[in-house]
Amino acid sequence: MLENKTILVVVPARGGSKGVKLKNIRKLNGVPLVALVGRVVKQISCVDRAVVSTDHEEIARIAEENGLAVPFMRPEHLSGDLVGDWDVLNHALLTCEEIDNRRYDIIVMLQPTSPLRKPSHVTATIEKLIKGGYDSVWTVSETDSKAHPLKQLVIRDDRLDYYDPAGAAVIARQQLTPVYHRNGIAYAMTRECIIEQKTIKGVRTSFVLIDEPVANIDTIFDFRLAEFVSSLSAASSPEREDTYP
Repeated sequence: MLENKTILVVVPARGGSKGVKLKNIRKLNGVPLVALVGRVVKQISCVDRAVVSTDHEEIARIAEENGLAVPFMRPEHLSGDLVGDWDVLNHALLTCEEIDNRRYDIIVMLQPTSPLRKPSHVTATIEKLIKGGYDSVWTVSETDSKAHPLKQLVIRDDRLDYYDPAGAAVIARQQLTPVYHRNGIAYAMTRECIIEQKTIKGVRTSFVLIDEPVANIDTIFDFRLAEFVSSLSAASSPEREDTYP
């Protein structure tokens, strides 16, 4: 609880990932991804309840071994490739409120596929949501200028063209307005945002900028990148509490 707000952490971890089979329990430097989330949550004192939404028994077992509750199994209709974050969070929130017989004011989504998160990232996201009076707060990273929308190209009928015609006028990166992408480290939302607005990005959404390297895992290459970045962090500050294997 923070400023009298009850906080529910939801960790979405279905078993049907396609790019990397069972990636939510694949090990990063010897530790399953969902277990890394449990390690982070243990260091965040304001969290009232942390649950995993999964449809897979092995994911559930590993989650519970690492301090994350699994009070329900995710129903099949919420386990497909095209099911959105809101559907999963709305189900988890309402189900937990019924099981726990209590109301949760803040919902925080922590995806196992962003394993380089630190407790401070999550705490900052929650604090900004509450103190700023926002509907939702997402963590973001600045997008490398090489991937800027005005530098992107499309192929049409064997011809190369700009995704946005305005890209033709770009000569130097200094002309580009910085853009940002969600990095999956943390999303915090009010109950009203989920229940009334029916979205994870409310009318008043703010951000926490993560200005250090992170990895969002979809492929084996992403795992290798995460291992490399975490090894650099461990080498530079081996005694830090929030540095993981």
